[in-house]
Amino acid sequence: MKLLRDRLDRIAPYFEKGGALEKLYPVWELQDTLLYTTGDVTRTGSHVRDGTDMKRLMITVVFALIPCMLMASWNTGFEGMRAIAYGAAPLDTWQTAAWNALGLSFDFKSTFHCILFGALYWVPVFAVVMIAGGICEVIFAVIRGHEISEGFVVTGALLPLTLPPTIPLWMVVLGIAFGIVIGKEIFGGVGMNFLNPALTARAFLFFAYPAALSGDAVWMAANLQGVDTYSGATLLSQAAATKGALAGFDWWDAFWGWVPGSMGETSAFACLLGAGLLILTGVGSYRTMFGVLLGTIFMAIIFNITGSDTNPMFSVPWYWHVVLGGWAFGAVFMATDPVSSAFTARGKWAYGFMIGVLVILVRVVNPAYPEGMMLAILFMNMFAPLLDHFVVQANIRRRLERSAA
Repeated sequence: MKLLRDRLDRIAPYFEKGGALEKLYPVWELQDTLLYTTGDVTRTGSHVRDGTDMKRLMITVVFALIPCMLMASWNTGFEGMRAIAYGAAPLDTWQTAAWNALGLSFDFKSTFHCILFGALYWVPVFAVVMIAGGICEVIFAVIRGHEISEGFVVTGALLPLTLPPTIPLWMVVLGIAFGIVIGKEIFGGVGMNFLNPALTARAFLFFAYPAALSGDAVWMAANLQGVDTYSGATLLSQAAATKGALAGFDWWDAFWGWVPGSMGETSAFACLLGAGLLILTGVGSYRTMFGVLLGTIFMAIIFNITGSDTNPMFSVPWYWHVVLGGWAFGAVFMATDPVSSAFTARGKWAYGFMIGVLVILVRVVNPAYPEGMMLAILFMNMFAPLLDHFVVQANIRRRLERSAA
């Protein structure tokens, strides 16, 4: 002990005020750190710990998409074979040739036939997205020296569900490559992008090849030209043309997804199942989803009250908007993207509300583009950081005011 005391006495002057080490380290802070503790200390782990990592988060989204994937196969086959039953000619494609080679009938009342026939269109699109997008991910992972992100799995699962089944596969390759490279990797990869990559790919395809992604019959697995007994127009297209078109459809048909549309977007019920899983696991924000709903109700009621003699979309009620087009799919899976959406609690409410307002504005005011969900989400993606900034600054001001009081 005497030896230890002598050595401590020998080095003590170096740590005293004015000593040689004062310029290298704040001496008194060192003394307080080594000898004293604060009055309140953390008795347990000071950080929030959760078993949910990036991989589990992404796989949860994929599980939530399974109902929409099943609907993508069933509805594509159902609508295509129903059109054939009403007199339309099957498309001259390899899918039709394979179906005929199997010796199966175009029976739209058979669930098995609908799923199998629709899978001939949906599965190739899904496979091409995964292969082409995976190659882009590998290339950037090699160049930048980082691991391949699981986030691509979600992008690869989302994009095919937003596309029509008759889209050429080479367009799918261009779309997913654009979404991965321009929508995500150019900004640094996962977590750095401010736009949803799947929506970026969808927007590129829509504006680059509008004839392949829009129109009355492009979604159909049958040729409807010259057929008067069955209309292949989507309900949004019909609503934009005349208010009376919606009278020919039941609201519950649109809710369950028994209507024309993009492969995985037609069923609001399937999207609700996915929303339940996302909210239950905390992966998707209920604030964003309900914000979209409130914004939609608010703006739709405004247009309903205003009315128009020339634009029938003014008369479409909010409860029809939420089951038409990609509204439900966008509100549940696209708007809640944790990277490109708002982060703060109040910011999520405002972010979702503005998406709901914008989607109705685009659908009603712009007759040339009756959908609107994709544009509304992409537009608000750019303003999400600004919303969070205002929320954070407001919190800082309130805390400063409380401290001053």
